[in-house]
Amino acid sequence: MKARLLSREVLPLLLALLGLLAAALLVDWLLHLAGLLAIGKYLGIPGVLLIVGSFAYSLRKRKLIQSGSPVRYLRWHEGMAWTGSLLVLVHAGVHFNAWLAWLALLAMGVNIASGLTGKYLLDRARRRLADSRRQMQQAGVAPDAADELLHWDTLTYDALRQWRIVHLPIALAFAVLGVAHITSSLLFWSVP
Repeated sequence: MKARLLSREVLPLLLALLGLLAAALLVDWLLHLAGLLAIGKYLGIPGVLLIVGSFAYSLRKRKLIQSGSPVRYLRWHEGMAWTGSLLVLVHAGVHFNAWLAWLALLAMGVNIASGLTGKYLLDRARRRLADSRRQMQQAGVAPDAADELLHWDTLTYDALRQWRIVHLPIALAFAVLGVAHITSSLLFWSVP
């Protein structure tokens, strides 16, 4: 029996999220082990700069930046956002003691999850659903029977198509909460 869309596509997304969390825990553990815990306080700065830099992809996609390959901008967006998120997670794990920071981190987590949904799931899910329909058609399966067999895959795909509805507003919420956290941190900054 062929693996279903849920196991083929959703599980890799969950593994990617767990991988980011595991990497953050590993870096945090190594900082503790090396006695460099105070570095975590400063990792938020390059993390945020990388995340802000990753928005060049959005500017290119909306043609506010004219030069360069959109695919290259997308790859840079993914890499910079992942690395920046890793640094912010390590920062949060080391110095995390305020509600505003919790809210900003929660918004970042939801934004990461929705971004990975678009990256890992939507396009591959669309292609695999179309391939399954084409294979069934070639095998002589009636359209109604194919619809019945692909019912759950179709529902899963339809749910995944809604990812931008979450991704863009959460990115804005993350930006607002992040700026508020940075502002309050600068107001109450203390050197360890």
